[in-house]
Amino acid sequence: MGYAHRVILRKGTPETADASTTAPDLRPRLKKLRNKVRKQEEQLATLRGSIANLRGTVDKQARELALLRAASLDIFPDIPVSADVRDLVAAVREEGLTFLEEMHLLALVSCVLEMEQAGREGMVIEAGTARGGSAIVMAAAKAAGRPMYVYDVFDTIPPPTDADSDDAQERYRTIAEGRAMARGGETYYGYRDNLLGEVADSFARHGVAVEGHNVSLVQGLFEDTINIDGPVALAHVDGDWYASTMTCLERIWPHLVPGGRIMIDDYHMWSGCRTAVDEFVATHSDVQLEMRAKVHLVRS
Repeated sequence: MGYAHRVILRKGTPETADASTTAPDLRPRLKKLRNKVRKQEEQLATLRGSIANLRGTVDKQARELALLRAASLDIFPDIPVSADVRDLVAAVREEGLTFLEEMHLLALVSCVLEMEQAGREGMVIEAGTARGGSAIVMAAAKAAGRPMYVYDVFDTIPPPTDADSDDAQERYRTIAEGRAMARGGETYYGYRDNLLGEVADSFARHGVAVEGHNVSLVQGLFEDTINIDGPVALAHVDGDWYASTMTCLERIWPHLVPGGRIMIDDYHMWSGCRTAVDEFVATHSDVQLEMRAKVHLVRS
């Protein structure tokens, strides 16, 4: 007996399925993806343009800031600073005798030279000298016969008070715990055994011996030593904290001659110093405040 074999092929089986009807059509998705990439590229190009414009603006502002900073430092641009004094500025910095940058030292020198050119009477004062670098360049710029008094504890600085904020308290903890560092790996000035002698030697080594330039190094706390009995033409105050800064202002200002100035080193650095200056200025109508790279108080 013969048998008939009938094979039934169902639609959709591998034998008969049409790939064009079963595989997903990727073309719309690919087109959409291409459009998305194109849009992102356009956004990226726009962003690059914005960055370029911003960079140009930043560069311009940086140039303007440099000019403004130079103007704030170069207080008396028409008064030349001699090559010898410039060399001295470089020398005290190279030896690590000051924390001040070259431009700040030259600004101090400029003020000293202007004082001499104007013929103002009175002494020069530096209150807070560390290793003496700034006092040395000021002494070199002044007339040799004009008296200069340099006040410092010549030891570890006294602690801040409750009038100072956390910035000063933390800094003093660093100093008190022996963790303060000097430039170039040198021993921090407050840890030196004979700082007063070192400063005197530095004056002499750089050709500005205290005996020949009428400079007096006065050791002790400001509150115990700054007792002025004559006119003051110029003062540089580097007292760090509130109490020391206020002591300097209260003791020096009554003796400052008209046109004389007090330069404050730490106004932009320590909040206590800033508070002391602000309070003092607010209660003295004869103060002309000059907000420069270092704040100046000028006697009107």
